[in-house]
Amino acid sequence: MKILLVGEYSRLHNSLKEGLEALHHEVKIIATGDSFKQFPVDYSIFPRYFLKNKFLVFLNKILFRLLKIDLQLAEKGIRFWLFLPQLKNYDAVQLINSNAIETYPFFSKFLLNKLFNQNKKSFLLVCGEDTPIIDFMLKDTGKYSILTPLLEDRKLKSSYSFSLKYTQKNYRSLYDFIQSKVNKTIVSDLDYKIPLSEETLIPNPVNTDKICFEPFSITKEVVIFLGENNTSSIKKGTHYFTEALEIIQKKYGEKVRIIKTENTPYNIYITLFRNAHIVLDQVFSYDQGYNALEAMAKGKVVFTGAETEFINYYNLTEKVCINALPDVDYLVQELSFLIENPEEIVAIGKRARTFIEKEHDYVKIAEKYLSVWNLD
Repeated sequence: MKILLVGEYSRLHNSLKEGLEALHHEVKIIATGDSFKQFPVDYSIFPRYFLKNKFLVFLNKILFRLLKIDLQLAEKGIRFWLFLPQLKNYDAVQLINSNAIETYPFFSKFLLNKLFNQNKKSFLLVCGEDTPIIDFMLKDTGKYSILTPLLEDRKLKSSYSFSLKYTQKNYRSLYDFIQSKVNKTIVSDLDYKIPLSEETLIPNPVNTDKICFEPFSITKEVVIFLGENNTSSIKKGTHYFTEALEIIQKKYGEKVRIIKTENTPYNIYITLFRNAHIVLDQVFSYDQGYNALEAMAKGKVVFTGAETEFINYYNLTEKVCINALPDVDYLVQELSFLIENPEEIVAIGKRARTFIEKEHDYVKIAEKYLSVWNLD
């Protein structure tokens, strides 16, 4: 079968591609590569002119300031349009988001209409911020969400422009248009299954052949890793981790080593946390995102989403990761316990790997997609 995956934000589509290829399907990805993360793609719509050329970058800033026109968005759409003649006769097309092309919504509609019409089946994957997800979070009916900081402090609105754009009329119209065209909508974890309870959940695929389990013993210091993405640090509750680490460093001194990074390309990021025993991922989630899953596959103890809903869904009786909460004292308490009981770090890390192999193996997940796409 021929499969086209549109968009890439976390390596999800790359891992799915690897699983599908292991099952002997032909798969292509068209995407920007997601800015500094630089994920591999087959057809790149990265706006290199308006991100690399200093004069054009300056011109774009002026146009945006005066007329609110962003030529980066236009360039992405034009590049996609130029690829359209090559994007034909696929058995399945999957969008990673309603804004997968990352251009103006009206342009996305035009491009997607052509894409859908020249291929067989189309699907939407909700695995991040999107119109119904933001709508649900704004109702503030759960324990917390990535919008919790905004709901508690409206002065943060400017930091949430990316999230809130999905509530605008043009992005809402784009989502509705896609819903009217696709065969099915799929969600990737419980953070999206809870708002979209009627949709099918297929867990994130993790390449358990490429990402190897790295057993370790802790004889000296406990290494803690925190990778910060400046564009999403507020949403992830990174400052809770930062404050907790300051306390931990003072409390344990040479017994711990803390590694911090900011806005690091993916291929460098995964090497930096290689020596870590504990990885701090995010606070405002019920389930694990992609970075957390890859760290768990390596046998790290990850502070991430592991709420009751997650435990019940997977019928877990032992911890495979640590449920991170927006509470500095709680985080310090959990970190302290692990530092003082390093054998527990080793035990949780082993269980984490077993969990990933059972629930997130990339070939097993690819088979689930084929079944939902009705291509198996």
